[in-house]
Amino acid sequence: MSYLKVRGLPGCCARRIIQTATGDDAGRHLSPGRTSRIKASTCMEFVLKLIEGGAGSLASYLAAHVLLCLLPAFFIAGAMAALIPKSSVTRWLGSNAPAHLSYPAAALAGSLIAVCSCTIVPLFAGIYRKGAGIGPAITFLFFAPAGNIMALAYTGSVLGPEFAFARFVLCLLFGVGIGMLMALIFWRDDARHDAQTDMLFADEAGIAPAALGLLLSLAALLIAGTLKLWPLTATVLSADLPVSWAQDWQDTLFRWVPFDPTRGEEGVTFQGSILIGLLLLIAVTAWKGFENIIEGASRWTWVTLALAATTLLVAALQCVPSGDGVRIALTGRACAVAVTMAAVGHFARQLELDALRAWLWEAWRFVKQIFVLLVVGVFVVGMVRQIVRPEWIEALAGSNTVLANAAAVLFGVFMYFPTLVEVPVARMFLDLGMHPGPLLAYLMADPELSLQSMLMVAVVIGRRKTGAYVALVAVFSMCAGLLYGAWVDGLDRRMLSIGLLAGLCLLAAALVRFRRRCASSPASPLV
Repeated sequence: MSYLKVRGLPGCCARRIIQTATGDDAGRHLSPGRTSRIKASTCMEFVLKLIEGGAGSLASYLAAHVLLCLLPAFFIAGAMAALIPKSSVTRWLGSNAPAHLSYPAAALAGSLIAVCSCTIVPLFAGIYRKGAGIGPAITFLFFAPAGNIMALAYTGSVLGPEFAFARFVLCLLFGVGIGMLMALIFWRDDARHDAQTDMLFADEAGIAPAALGLLLSLAALLIAGTLKLWPLTATVLSADLPVSWAQDWQDTLFRWVPFDPTRGEEGVTFQGSILIGLLLLIAVTAWKGFENIIEGASRWTWVTLALAATTLLVAALQCVPSGDGVRIALTGRACAVAVTMAAVGHFARQLELDALRAWLWEAWRFVKQIFVLLVVGVFVVGMVRQIVRPEWIEALAGSNTVLANAAAVLFGVFMYFPTLVEVPVARMFLDLGMHPGPLLAYLMADPELSLQSMLMVAVVIGRRKTGAYVALVAVFSMCAGLLYGAWVDGLDRRMLSIGLLAGLCLLAAALVRFRRRCASSPASPLV
């Protein structure tokens, strides 16, 4: 019996409930002191359950998503900030670039990156710090986790092609719309940011061949580590290692951190526990190896890089307890990761010493800014998930109403699931009776408005812009759910098309007004 259900009742009622829960048939022999002790015990059990949920969520995330997704993303963000000339970014994504080029370019770049929102944030930070306008950068941030090719393909296979098409069209239109509105609202801040990046990167020239090769190799490493396609998933060869305690340890891990794919619970595997240990070693050595990297590399720098490379290779292998041992399988992914890491090392050695140090320092700076908030956010979400129940959404979102879509959006904040994991969870909600409209609102909001993502984005663009972005995503996600739900319910398709076209015309008019306002503003962006 949860203490939350007992608290606030009269003493006699509370004792009666606790007596029932504890099997005390006498019903009248439970003293007030014992009642208090039971209340304290149930409260402590509740707190421990929350802590266990947070720790389990964090362990699952670190074991399954940080290494092959987030670790390369930090290095890519650092390379973009340190090695790419500002002109290369602002030509396509700058605040003064033509809208018919910048926003489609941002959406296209996002569609090719099959990673979750937590991995996108470092990339978003890299292009924004390098001079991208707030509008195109926000479009990239919004569209990449929800509208990338892998997410859409998996959505179509699980929820149907019509649902995937609706997700793509509405993510694209609303992602561009949110970016345009952010550019309209914060046009003065955008001009100030543009001037600051001009001063920061004024002396940079064209991108060096070694820097370009490094960026392409890092992007290939990220793709090789995240795509779940043949031949990356194919097994090249395998071997069994005599590790007798592996299966017992795996069973213990699943008792500590539950594993249930239908509920989005990923658990921690035997291999995942090894990766968490390696990740902790990287954290310890990186602080010593990268904190003063501008002054020169130390032995800790090379230890950290060697640990990172080793960990990525281990993460790319298949390591499964089997019988009295562990089966190690060399997959196509492991081969691809090894080849791309060799390419990264090759091009890194060709960089000038100052450029190499700047790249590692920028990557480390992003880690310090973002990773701690990611850990806190994932932990808090894990605790909240112990309270929130899918049945609540089933009851609230069974029809296509404003309240149902709002509940679905709010659910996405505290029940975040990584990319591709949220799709089978959405299938579960649909089977439980959730209306397709609120379900689409949830799928649009879940990758964007997770607590950890909001915390990280606030570090990059500030709380004021983050608040506006969150509000716009929530509103647009609800609108998407209402539109798609009305479509499913059979509302006149012509009326829906006219309404959507009217909304696009309003956004276009707002953009024209924004351009005119900028053109008539004082010459100095700081005025």
